[in-house]
Amino acid sequence: MAYAEKVYKVRNGVKTKQFTWRACYKLPNGRKGTEPGFPTKVKAVEWGEEQERLIREGTWIDPQKRAATFGEFARTFMASRKKRGRTVGTRWDKLELHILPRWDNVPLRAISWFDVDTWQQTMSIEDVSRGHCVSLMSTIMTAAVDAGYLTVNPLFGRRRTKETSGDAGRPRAPKIQRDGGPRPEDAVLLAERLGPAVGVHVLTTAFTGLRWGEGLGLHRDNTLLTRRQPWGATVFECPILRIVEEYAEYQERDEDGRKKGYVLRLEPTKNDGSTRDVDVPPFLAQLLRRHLEEWQHPRVFCTPSGTPWRRGNWSRIFRPACDGREEREKRQGVSHREAWEPILPGLDMRALRALHDTMQSEIGVKEPLAFEAAGHRRPGIKRHYQKPTPAMRDERLAGLEDAFWRAMGNLGMKALWGRELERTPQRVDLLNSA
Repeated sequence: MAYAEKVYKVRNGVKTKQFTWRACYKLPNGRKGTEPGFPTKVKAVEWGEEQERLIREGTWIDPQKRAATFGEFARTFMASRKKRGRTVGTRWDKLELHILPRWDNVPLRAISWFDVDTWQQTMSIEDVSRGHCVSLMSTIMTAAVDAGYLTVNPLFGRRRTKETSGDAGRPRAPKIQRDGGPRPEDAVLLAERLGPAVGVHVLTTAFTGLRWGEGLGLHRDNTLLTRRQPWGATVFECPILRIVEEYAEYQERDEDGRKKGYVLRLEPTKNDGSTRDVDVPPFLAQLLRRHLEEWQHPRVFCTPSGTPWRRGNWSRIFRPACDGREEREKRQGVSHREAWEPILPGLDMRALRALHDTMQSEIGVKEPLAFEAAGHRRPGIKRHYQKPTPAMRDERLAGLEDAFWRAMGNLGMKALWGRELERTPQRVDLLNSA
């Protein structure tokens, strides 16, 4: 039962006759809670009784937590959530660059959806990045509810207002200036231009859909393993790439968010769907087999010195190959460099990964296998009921093999890097032979 106590004022170390009232109430742990500064006994008792009512209803907030600001709790949240290094760095970047400049000193209880929605419309960044900032804020405020700082997250489940006036309503120019995106022919031309060591990386990304970090993390011990899967009266076999780890490049930070410098670190895969075995088309198996014979380093796709590619170093050789370059004349200390016509300006490794998924759709790869090959977790109950079969795998490999050789034919090419390739005979129709 709440009650009130007198609190006498002290002046020059001597208690005076003046006093205020202190509310006393029972905390959830059974101990005594207090709140000073009330002018009358009635107000102090009413406040204490209100706290006990909220405690019984489960909606009470500790007064010390009630005064916490968004910035204070955001730092507590970041210190308590141990995510992959790249994820932590990305979250800190969004907090430091966009969120905290506006919300650092705002009390959690004072944040409303109207204010957040109004703020995000004023941000001078891409709309998708605005959404990521609001999503991160909502995640932090949901954690604040769980930690007893708030009773409800005002951002949860709300739909952002998107700007539609002025230039916002105009479609943005795509990074790749071609309808339909990259073609298999672009991947072949790019691989030929970059040479065998880098070119096989390009073709592997385009025809297996590996993420950038997954390609860098691929170890030779996990390359061209064999999948064996019974099917009817036969056993289906094909070479695979086993994806179990990846390299991530990011700004490392301590628990308080202070920057410690950029690192390139080997990490587990992104999620359970990303850890997978990817079937390799026959033409690519030939290229990879020869690459492994000539490549002395443990990582299949790395720099000539054996270190992982940094994004900046990769761009210096990849961008001119895609976008083209001018001729450089020979002069003292500088060798001659031939001019390159553009293959597809704006093309990057993510677009090559997207090309793989586009080809899978084009050749009719079934959903269970399409999601598995891309490293995506298939949504819905069908994930538990439908599994990839050898017939699906055989159909996918045959389709990707045809796409490669069709691209070679369209370009009038019979070899890569001066090396002849042998086309594997058409596979047996496992569905009919089962």
